[in-house]
Amino acid sequence: MDRTQTALNYRNILIMTAVEAEREAVLRGIAKAASGQGSTEQAKFDVQLCGVGPISAAAETAAYLAANPKYDLVISAGIGGGFTDRAEIGSIAIADSIIAADLGAETGDGFSSVDKLGFGSSSIPVASALTEELTKSIQSAGWAVCSGPILTLSTVTGTRETADELKRRIPGAVAEAMEGYGAAFAAHRLNIPVMEIRTISNAIGPRNRELWRIGDALQALEQACYNLAEVLQR
Repeated sequence: MDRTQTALNYRNILIMTAVEAEREAVLRGIAKAASGQGSTEQAKFDVQLCGVGPISAAAETAAYLAANPKYDLVISAGIGGGFTDRAEIGSIAIADSIIAADLGAETGDGFSSVDKLGFGSSSIPVASALTEELTKSIQSAGWAVCSGPILTLSTVTGTRETADELKRRIPGAVAEAMEGYGAAFAAHRLNIPVMEIRTISNAIGPRNRELWRIGDALQALEQACYNLAEVLQR
């Protein structure tokens, strides 16, 4: 059965986060929205851990979907790195596509994605109507938000050279993390719509943990999920 939806009538939502701190931020945002909804019909959110990396995310998401065939939307949510000219630290990034940025092969002419190699697709489409509504809602709340490709990498970027190469290969990319494509792939093969939300803890490039603002990113994640719950209750 094709369960792809265009309207915002999602009622059973699975949200996958890599670690507990992200899960707690998501739950705080949802709870805050629910407290102001009164007796209106509520979307049901199931927030689960998937571990770190695309393989763990794919396996855990697939297991939840197999055990609970009720979900009509799957969201990968958490913190991540932002490209400095698109998504500043503390801001919110919403994927307009979810891309496995290092799935492919090195060649003499540079990197070739699986698309170019003819082995499938490194990009998964998102629930575009919900993405647009969520972006508008976050903007109305006064938070910095952008939309664009969010990259999934098994090894996160740690140099300026790699950051520049990713921006060259994937124009408009806003953020990177490690789980989005894995969770999205598990859902997409069952025709379940997907989203990815990343809030920015650090700039993509040279790795410097002293400059990371994880607390700010978790606060932004709470806000993003508050707006998500509000949008889905309309």
